[in-house]
Amino acid sequence: MPTVTTDGTRLRYEQSGPADRPAIAFVPDVGFGPWVWGWQAPTLSGPYRTLVYAARGTDGSDRSSPYTLDRFAADLEAVLAAAGLRRVHLVGAGLGGMVALRHARTYGRARSLSLFGVPPSGDRIDADALAALHPSDPSRLRSSLSLAFTDRFLAESNAVDRILEWRKTEDAAGEALAGHRSVALGFDPGPLYELSVPALVFRGTDDPVVPKTAGETLAETLPRGRFEAVEGKRCCYIEHAAAVTDAIEGFLGRVESDEV
Repeated sequence: MPTVTTDGTRLRYEQSGPADRPAIAFVPDVGFGPWVWGWQAPTLSGPYRTLVYAARGTDGSDRSSPYTLDRFAADLEAVLAAAGLRRVHLVGAGLGGMVALRHARTYGRARSLSLFGVPPSGDRIDADALAALHPSDPSRLRSSLSLAFTDRFLAESNAVDRILEWRKTEDAAGEALAGHRSVALGFDPGPLYELSVPALVFRGTDDPVVPKTAGETLAETLPRGRFEAVEGKRCCYIEHAAAVTDAIEGFLGRVESDEV
Protein backbone atom coordinates (compact mmCIF):
# COMPACT_ATOMS: atom_id res chain seq x y z
CA MET A 1 0.00 0.00 0.00
CA PRO A 2 1.34 3.50 -0.82
CA THR A 3 1.61 5.91 2.11
CA VAL A 4 1.59 9.65 2.64
CA THR A 5 2.79 11.50 5.74
CA THR A 6 0.81 14.50 6.94
CA ASP A 7 1.15 16.36 10.24
CA GLY A 8 3.69 13.71 11.27
CA THR A 9 1.23 10.87 10.68
CA ARG A 10 1.63 8.15 8.06
CA LEU A 11 -1.57 7.20 6.22
CA ARG A 12 -2.00 4.20 3.95
CA TYR A 13 -4.10 4.22 0.79
CA GLU A 14 -4.76 2.11 -2.29
CA GLN A 15 -5.99 2.97 -5.78
CA SER A 16 -7.54 0.74 -8.40
CA GLY A 17 -9.06 1.14 -11.85
CA PRO A 18 -7.99 3.06 -14.96
CA ALA A 19 -6.12 6.29 -14.29
CA ASP A 20 -8.11 8.13 -16.97
CA ARG A 21 -11.54 7.45 -15.42
CA PRO A 22 -13.41 9.75 -12.99
CA ALA A 23 -12.24 9.20 -9.41
CA ILE A 24 -14.11 8.05 -6.30
CA ALA A 25 -12.65 8.19 -2.79
CA PHE A 26 -14.26 6.21 0.04
CA VAL A 27 -14.20 7.63 3.59
CA PRO A 28 -15.03 5.25 6.48
CA ASP A 29 -17.28 5.62 9.51
CA VAL A 30 -16.18 5.89 13.14
CA GLY A 31 -13.54 3.30 13.94
CA PHE A 32 -13.87 1.24 10.78
CA GLY A 33 -10.86 0.19 8.75
CA PRO A 34 -10.80 0.14 4.94
CA TRP A 35 -12.45 -3.31 4.93
CA VAL A 36 -15.82 -1.58 5.17
CA TRP A 37 -15.61 -0.50 1.50
CA GLY A 38 -14.79 -4.00 0.25
CA TRP A 39 -18.18 -4.26 -1.43
CA GLN A 40 -18.53 -0.92 -3.26
CA ALA A 41 -14.94 -0.15 -4.25
CA PRO A 42 -14.14 -3.34 -6.23
CA THR A 43 -17.43 -3.13 -8.14
CA LEU A 44 -16.95 0.52 -9.10
CA SER A 45 -13.29 0.05 -9.99
CA GLY A 46 -13.25 -0.06 -13.77
CA PRO A 47 -15.80 2.52 -14.75
CA TYR A 48 -14.11 4.69 -12.09
CA ARG A 49 -10.70 5.15 -10.50
CA THR A 50 -11.26 4.18 -6.87
CA LEU A 51 -9.32 5.12 -3.76
CA VAL A 52 -9.68 3.52 -0.32
CA TYR A 53 -7.56 4.62 2.62
CA ALA A 54 -7.02 3.84 6.27
CA ALA A 55 -8.12 6.79 8.39
CA ARG A 56 -5.87 8.03 11.18
CA GLY A 57 -5.81 5.35 13.88
CA THR A 58 -6.91 2.38 11.72
CA ASP A 59 -5.24 -0.49 9.83
CA GLY A 60 -1.60 0.42 10.26
CA SER A 61 -2.02 4.17 9.84
CA ASP A 62 -0.52 5.96 12.82
CA ARG A 63 -2.61 6.22 15.97
CA SER A 64 -1.62 9.82 16.67
CA SER A 65 -3.76 12.74 17.72
CA PRO A 66 -5.19 15.28 17.17
CA TYR A 67 -8.57 13.82 16.37
CA THR A 68 -10.61 16.71 14.98
CA LEU A 69 -12.88 17.07 11.97
CA ASP A 70 -10.51 19.56 10.35
CA ARG A 71 -7.59 17.17 10.88
CA PHE A 72 -9.50 14.27 9.29
CA ALA A 73 -10.42 16.51 6.33
CA ALA A 74 -6.78 17.56 5.97
CA ASP A 75 -5.75 13.89 6.09
CA LEU A 76 -8.15 13.15 3.24
CA GLU A 77 -6.79 16.10 1.28
CA ALA A 78 -3.23 14.85 1.76
CA VAL A 79 -4.18 11.39 0.48
CA LEU A 80 -6.01 12.79 -2.56
CA ALA A 81 -3.10 15.09 -3.38
CA ALA A 82 -0.58 12.25 -3.08
CA ALA A 83 -2.75 10.10 -5.34
CA GLY A 84 -2.95 12.89 -7.93
CA LEU A 85 -6.76 13.08 -7.89
CA ARG A 86 -7.64 16.65 -8.86
CA ARG A 87 -11.42 16.17 -8.80
CA VAL A 88 -13.13 13.35 -6.96
CA HIS A 89 -16.52 11.97 -6.00
CA LEU A 90 -16.55 11.42 -2.23
CA VAL A 91 -18.45 8.49 -0.69
CA GLY A 92 -18.60 8.66 3.10
CA ALA A 93 -20.41 6.79 5.86
CA GLY A 94 -21.11 8.29 9.28
CA LEU A 95 -17.96 10.08 10.38
CA GLY A 96 -16.64 9.61 6.85
CA GLY A 97 -19.60 11.55 5.51
CA MET A 98 -18.93 14.31 8.01
CA VAL A 99 -15.31 14.41 6.84
CA ALA A 100 -16.51 14.54 3.22
CA LEU A 101 -18.78 17.48 4.01
CA ARG A 102 -15.96 19.37 5.74
CA HIS A 103 -13.54 18.54 2.93
CA ALA A 104 -16.02 19.78 0.31
CA ARG A 105 -16.35 23.05 2.22
CA THR A 106 -12.61 23.57 2.73
CA TYR A 107 -10.98 22.22 -0.44
CA GLY A 108 -11.83 22.34 -4.13
CA ARG A 109 -11.71 18.69 -5.17
CA ALA A 110 -15.22 17.35 -4.42
CA ARG A 111 -17.32 16.66 -7.52
CA SER A 112 -20.18 15.07 -5.59
CA LEU A 113 -21.08 13.59 -2.19
CA SER A 114 -22.68 10.21 -1.47
CA LEU A 115 -23.40 10.04 2.26
CA PHE A 116 -24.62 7.20 4.51
CA GLY A 117 -26.04 7.64 8.01
CA VAL A 118 -24.91 11.25 8.37
CA PRO A 119 -26.95 13.55 10.64
CA PRO A 120 -27.19 17.33 10.16
CA SER A 121 -25.28 17.72 13.45
CA GLY A 122 -23.58 15.53 16.03
CA ASP A 123 -26.23 16.15 18.68
CA ARG A 124 -28.62 14.00 16.62
CA ILE A 125 -26.47 10.90 17.20
CA ASP A 126 -27.46 8.30 19.79
CA ALA A 127 -24.20 8.19 21.76
CA ASP A 128 -25.07 4.91 23.50
CA ALA A 129 -25.81 3.17 20.21
CA LEU A 130 -22.58 4.51 18.70
CA ALA A 131 -20.59 3.21 21.67
CA ALA A 132 -22.27 -0.20 21.42
CA LEU A 133 -21.57 -0.37 17.70
CA HIS A 134 -17.86 0.26 18.34
CA PRO A 135 -17.15 -1.42 21.68
CA SER A 136 -13.85 -0.93 23.44
CA ASP A 137 -13.93 -4.58 24.53
CA PRO A 138 -13.06 -6.86 21.55
CA SER A 139 -15.12 -9.69 23.08
CA ARG A 140 -18.25 -7.62 22.36
CA LEU A 141 -17.57 -7.27 18.63
CA ARG A 142 -19.89 -10.12 17.63
CA SER A 143 -22.84 -8.76 19.61
CA SER A 144 -22.16 -5.26 18.25
CA LEU A 145 -22.95 -6.48 14.73
CA SER A 146 -26.65 -6.47 15.65
CA LEU A 147 -26.54 -2.66 15.36
CA ALA A 148 -24.83 -2.81 11.98
CA PHE A 149 -26.83 -5.58 10.29
CA THR A 150 -30.28 -7.16 10.38
CA ASP A 151 -30.87 -10.54 11.99
CA ARG A 152 -31.45 -12.04 8.55
CA PHE A 153 -28.05 -10.91 7.28
CA LEU A 154 -26.31 -12.20 10.40
CA ALA A 155 -28.05 -15.58 10.06
CA GLU A 156 -27.66 -16.05 6.31
CA SER A 157 -24.50 -14.21 5.26
CA ASN A 158 -21.25 -16.15 4.99
CA ALA A 159 -19.28 -12.94 5.57
CA VAL A 160 -19.87 -12.51 9.32
CA ASP A 161 -16.75 -14.33 10.52
CA ARG A 162 -14.61 -12.47 7.98
CA ILE A 163 -16.10 -9.15 9.09
CA LEU A 164 -15.19 -9.97 12.69
CA GLU A 165 -11.60 -10.75 11.70
CA TRP A 166 -11.34 -7.54 9.69
CA ARG A 167 -12.69 -5.55 12.62
CA LYS A 168 -10.16 -7.10 14.99
CA THR A 169 -7.22 -6.34 12.73
CA GLU A 170 -8.21 -3.05 11.04
CA ASP A 171 -10.58 -1.09 13.28
CA ALA A 172 -9.51 1.69 15.62
CA ALA A 173 -9.05 0.96 19.32
CA GLY A 174 -8.20 2.83 22.51
CA GLU A 175 -7.40 6.50 22.13
CA ALA A 176 -8.01 6.41 18.38
CA LEU A 177 -11.50 4.95 18.76
CA ALA A 178 -12.35 7.48 21.47
CA GLY A 179 -11.09 10.25 19.20
CA HIS A 180 -13.25 9.08 16.30
CA ARG A 181 -16.34 8.95 18.50
CA SER A 182 -15.68 12.40 19.96
CA VAL A 183 -15.39 13.97 16.50
CA ALA A 184 -18.67 12.41 15.35
CA LEU A 185 -20.58 13.45 18.47
CA GLY A 186 -19.26 17.01 18.20
CA PHE A 187 -19.98 17.34 14.48
CA ASP A 188 -20.88 20.88 13.39
CA PRO A 189 -21.28 21.08 9.59
CA GLY A 190 -21.39 24.87 9.35
CA PRO A 191 -23.90 26.52 7.00
CA LEU A 192 -25.06 23.66 4.80
CA TYR A 193 -26.59 26.05 2.29
CA GLU A 194 -23.06 26.95 1.22
CA LEU A 195 -22.35 23.43 -0.05
CA SER A 196 -23.49 23.44 -3.67
CA VAL A 197 -22.04 20.12 -4.86
CA PRO A 198 -24.60 17.42 -5.78
CA ALA A 199 -25.31 15.16 -2.81
CA LEU A 200 -27.11 11.83 -2.47
CA VAL A 201 -27.98 11.13 1.16
CA PHE A 202 -28.77 7.56 2.28
CA ARG A 203 -30.01 6.26 5.62
CA GLY A 204 -30.68 2.70 6.72
CA THR A 205 -34.37 2.43 7.62
CA ASP A 206 -33.47 0.87 10.99
CA ASP A 207 -30.19 2.68 11.67
CA PRO A 208 -29.96 2.84 15.49
CA VAL A 209 -27.31 5.57 15.53
CA VAL A 210 -29.17 8.41 13.80
CA PRO A 211 -32.93 9.11 13.90
CA LYS A 212 -35.26 8.58 10.97
CA THR A 213 -35.49 12.25 10.08
CA ALA A 214 -31.72 12.87 10.15
CA GLY A 215 -30.97 11.93 6.56
CA GLU A 216 -34.06 13.62 5.22
CA THR A 217 -33.20 16.84 7.07
CA LEU A 218 -29.62 16.79 5.78
CA ALA A 219 -30.77 16.24 2.19
CA GLU A 220 -33.36 19.00 2.43
CA THR A 221 -30.81 21.46 3.81
CA LEU A 222 -28.15 20.80 1.18
CA PRO A 223 -28.93 22.91 -1.91
CA ARG A 224 -28.50 19.97 -4.30
CA GLY A 225 -29.32 17.15 -1.89
CA ARG A 226 -31.56 14.15 -2.50
CA PHE A 227 -32.59 11.52 0.05
CA GLU A 228 -32.86 7.78 -0.45
CA ALA A 229 -33.81 5.21 2.20
CA VAL A 230 -32.11 1.81 2.23
CA GLU A 231 -33.43 -1.27 4.02
CA GLY A 232 -31.19 -2.22 6.92
CA LYS A 233 -29.23 -0.82 9.82
CA ARG A 234 -25.97 1.13 10.19
CA CYS A 235 -24.09 -0.84 7.52
CA CYS A 236 -26.95 -1.00 5.04
CA TYR A 237 -24.46 -0.24 2.28
CA ILE A 238 -22.83 -3.62 2.95
CA GLU A 239 -26.00 -5.62 3.54
CA HIS A 240 -27.60 -4.32 0.33
CA ALA A 241 -24.36 -3.70 -1.52
CA ALA A 242 -25.62 -4.43 -5.03
CA ALA A 243 -28.59 -2.06 -4.85
CA VAL A 244 -26.58 0.66 -3.09
CA THR A 245 -23.71 0.42 -5.57
CA ASP A 246 -26.17 0.67 -8.46
CA ALA A 247 -27.69 3.78 -6.86
CA ILE A 248 -24.26 5.38 -6.41
CA GLU A 249 -23.22 4.54 -9.97
CA GLY A 250 -26.45 5.95 -11.38
CA PHE A 251 -26.05 9.14 -9.35
CA LEU A 252 -22.42 9.60 -10.39
CA GLY A 253 -23.35 9.00 -14.01
CA ARG A 254 -25.89 11.81 -13.82
CA VAL A 255 -23.35 14.10 -12.16
CA GLU A 256 -20.77 13.33 -14.84
CA SER A 257 -23.40 14.11 -17.48
CA ASP A 258 -24.36 17.35 -15.69
CA GLU A 259 -27.92 16.09 -15.21
CA VAL A 260 -28.05 16.93 -11.49
